[in-house]
Amino acid sequence: MELCPSIKNMLLLDSEGKRIAVKYYSDDWPTNSAKEAYEKAVFTKTQKTNARTEAEITMLENYIVVYKFIQDLHFFVTGGENENEIILATVLQGFFDAVGLLLRGTVDKKEVLENLDLILLCLDEIVDGGIILETDANVIAGKVASHSMDAGAPLSEQTITQALATAREHLTRSLLK
Repeated sequence: MELCPSIKNMLLLDSEGKRIAVKYYSDDWPTNSAKEAYEKAVFTKTQKTNARTEAEITMLENYIVVYKFIQDLHFFVTGGENENEIILATVLQGFFDAVGLLLRGTVDKKEVLENLDLILLCLDEIVDGGIILETDANVIAGKVASHSMDAGAPLSEQTITQALATAREHLTRSLLK
């Protein structure tokens, strides 16, 4: 029996069910094709619903899926069949609201793709290894924003783009000496 609520995966798909940003935290889907099949199944099951104003909940393959749509984006959080739906919905709402804060209210596929590094950092700040770390959108967005602006952070805590920019800056300084 697990004492701590856990997340199986978090998905951000476009209006055609294509993957934008996904994180899997369990081995329930061992291969990439199994993950894509699950994404297709969850999208197909939920695409006809109207989950634009508040989150909806469904069961799929013995998993609880909580989801919400905005513009051309579909947000999903999956938990085991014994997970608390309210906790899953809170994680979803935290992700949904943090993305809205980071993108300054312009939440659509184009804006998400242009800021994909922020979205992936957002996923990392919410859940780590399936364990829920944070659900407050303001805290999540604050941590992600501080990561994206902090060039003095250790390389292990920077995104790839930031690490390359830092390395380029250090190389330029050493060549100019």
